[in-house]
Amino acid sequence: MVAAFLTLAAYLFGALPFGLFVARMHGIDIRHHGSGNIGATNVFRVVGKGWGIFTFVLDALKGFIPAFLFPKLAGVEAEWGVLFGAAAILGHSFPVYLRFKGGKGVATSAGMLLGVAPLAVGIGFLCWVVCMVVSRYVSLSSIMAALAVGASIWFMDKPPVVRVVLTALAVLVVWLHRANIKRLLNGTESRFGKKKETSA
Repeated sequence: MVAAFLTLAAYLFGALPFGLFVARMHGIDIRHHGSGNIGATNVFRVVGKGWGIFTFVLDALKGFIPAFLFPKLAGVEAEWGVLFGAAAILGHSFPVYLRFKGGKGVATSAGMLLGVAPLAVGIGFLCWVVCMVVSRYVSLSSIMAALAVGASIWFMDKPPVVRVVLTALAVLVVWLHRANIKRLLNGTESRFGKKKETSA
């Protein structure tokens, strides 16, 4: 019962639209500016760099806190953290508060990974940085980082449930970027630093 309650709590916590809250502090409805996404990248572009980074940290905490702390509160094994973290990611991507229209889960996934598989975070971050330097596409960098995490976890000493869930979450992140993938293939995706940015 405790684990079930904490899973629901993780979803509701993950569903908190921090990007929307931060933008509204500046009189902006982020859903009607930039890409329309509530994630940190759109806040970064529309509201400002500092607020975008602040939003990224808040979104990452939505994944880290359930993944790292909730297993301790429930008195269950640490691998339960990946399930609590997954619930938070689903909350971020499909928030009940916003009619299930949320962000793309990159920051929240990074926070969850930091709580259950720190090495995977390092691999994903390195992949993101390299891809970002080469391509300047946030969306492509996020997709490649997700794929790197999903692949690398199978070479780590982690329980099967952790490997399966992280792989599934990598697929989810890629799927949530499907519109970006279409624009990348069409050559219409905006590079970071230009006026229009479509990933979050």
